[in-house]
Amino acid sequence: MSNSGFQTIDYIIVGVYMILLVSLGLFLSRNKKGVDKTANDYFLAGNKLTWWAVGASLIAANISAEQFIGMSGSGYKIGICVAAYEIMAAVTLIIVAKFLLPVMLKRHIYTIPQFLRERYNEGVGMAFSVFWLFLYIFVNLTSVAWLGSIAIEQILGLEGFRMQIVLALFIIAGIYSIYGGLASVAWTDVLQVIFLIGGGLITAYFALEAVSGEGKGAWEGLTIIYEKLKSIPNDTHFNLIVDKSKSPDAFRDLPGIAAIVGGVWLTNIGYWGFNQYIIQKGLAAKSIGEAQKGLIFAGFLKILIPFIVVIPGVTAFIMFNYPQDIPGIQQGYVDLGGTINVSDDAYPWLIRNFAPIGIKGLSFAALAAAVISSLASMLNSTSTIFTMDIYKQHIKKNATDRQLVRVGRFTAFLALVIAIIAVEPLLGGLDQAFQYIQEYSGFIYPGIIVVFGLGLLWKRASSKAAVWTSILTIPMGLLFKIALPDMPFQFRMGYIFIILFVIFVAITFVDSTKVETEKADEADRKKMLKWGGITLFFSLFFILAAAVHKILFVNGSTNERVIYLENIGFEAFFFFGSLIFSISLFLFSNANSQYKDKKAVPFELELFKTDKGFALGALGICLIVTLIYILLW
Repeated sequence: MSNSGFQTIDYIIVGVYMILLVSLGLFLSRNKKGVDKTANDYFLAGNKLTWWAVGASLIAANISAEQFIGMSGSGYKIGICVAAYEIMAAVTLIIVAKFLLPVMLKRHIYTIPQFLRERYNEGVGMAFSVFWLFLYIFVNLTSVAWLGSIAIEQILGLEGFRMQIVLALFIIAGIYSIYGGLASVAWTDVLQVIFLIGGGLITAYFALEAVSGEGKGAWEGLTIIYEKLKSIPNDTHFNLIVDKSKSPDAFRDLPGIAAIVGGVWLTNIGYWGFNQYIIQKGLAAKSIGEAQKGLIFAGFLKILIPFIVVIPGVTAFIMFNYPQDIPGIQQGYVDLGGTINVSDDAYPWLIRNFAPIGIKGLSFAALAAAVISSLASMLNSTSTIFTMDIYKQHIKKNATDRQLVRVGRFTAFLALVIAIIAVEPLLGGLDQAFQYIQEYSGFIYPGIIVVFGLGLLWKRASSKAAVWTSILTIPMGLLFKIALPDMPFQFRMGYIFIILFVIFVAITFVDSTKVETEKADEADRKKMLKWGGITLFFSLFFILAAAVHKILFVNGSTNERVIYLENIGFEAFFFFGSLIFSISLFLFSNANSQYKDKKAVPFELELFKTDKGFALGALGICLIVTLIYILLW
């Protein structure tokens, strides 16, 4: 630890933060005198979360070591194109807030599998309950704790203590989350997101300042990095849209405009719309309006994340590989120590070398906040799914609130123990953990989008179609991975989505279990037909444009524009067009069909109305995102 560069003030900052966090969590965990927590109190914070608590908790749950270490590592290796996940997530939150969350809140659901059980049948709900439990325990909890332990081990120089660090992270997260439930998790996340955003931005500032040298600022440092990267032939570290002819490896991870209009939509909608430990914060809001404002707030915070984690990764790339071109190093303003063996070493290396005394402690607290808040959210969501979807439905249907809370606490503790045992055998030796996690999450998201999305919005969606789509999702992903190993995984996700969508629709239309539906209100019917026509036009336009381009390229066109479009992944518009076509299908069907599934969700256009504040916030996010892409294309 003597080589970490930490001084007494850094340890004091970290210590104060940990004490403050645990104390706040325990304070929020307490029961009111003579009143036990109900299941709603424990799992949904009594539906008392305000918009700022919803937004802060969403970001705190989302940002973890996966971003600080994994995304920063991807920034080091392939550049700022990896920021597309964060930037497009801000736009995705608008879609979720306006069209998906209101339907869920109207149905007063606790969990995503509960919705599937009520919308389809017990089998679909149970299958996804088990699936999410395995995913949270063996993928999410383990990967977040493992990446966090790697970072802490490297920053503090605690070689050989990785499992002890994992244990400490789980204990801190578990102390308040297991006892207090979602209320403790969400309200402590407000504190955590202050450290996370504030500490992350300060770390990035000092790293950029170290580039420019003494007496200069962060902007000068960013300018030096930009100019250096642009002087390297075919380097795409400062391009949001990757050109395959310049950087084939980066294109494989983030294939050009597919990061705007391709498989990234499947990943983002699946993650932000149907992931229990994320959407549970919205389900716990005071009202639909409060939840929607919270998601808009989270969208603005999300736009800041690339500046916190991706820019530092790019900075580390330049400073580690081209120290002779960095004024701060040449002037002796900083002395480099340690090394970067794999990409995910970049962020810890940056903190150890460039964060000043005091800022090191703050940077460490930001990283700890990211890890602990995510672990706490995952533990709570794991206990919610098991308790409400398995225990209450299949083991003890008449369980009291006290019994449900007790089972929830025990489940969270058991999940923590299993994750600690499984973490080391499952993980290790990853170069870019973020891309690894994204790719293997991509095996499930196409099916999730089809099953959940159509179940929410299409009244004809049938249980049989949901069952078969669920069964085929992972095998289809494995088949494409084996048959087309060199295809960028975002393209694979797009093709799998199209196939599963066709299968789902075909099975639905031949399913005989449909019932007659009530006639839609004439005004609503006209609106659905209008927007169905608009979406159909754009879907056919995008699909036709992508098809024509592909035909020209395959036939050997030498037109520079055709070649350029191929190199930036223009075929992604084929997937985007298909996604929009799915919207036109359910709009036309809901407007004209005489039938519906017997468990269909009522399609009420009134639910999708939002106020001017939401509209202005959404417009602000879209304008900022557009500007970023214009500047960094």
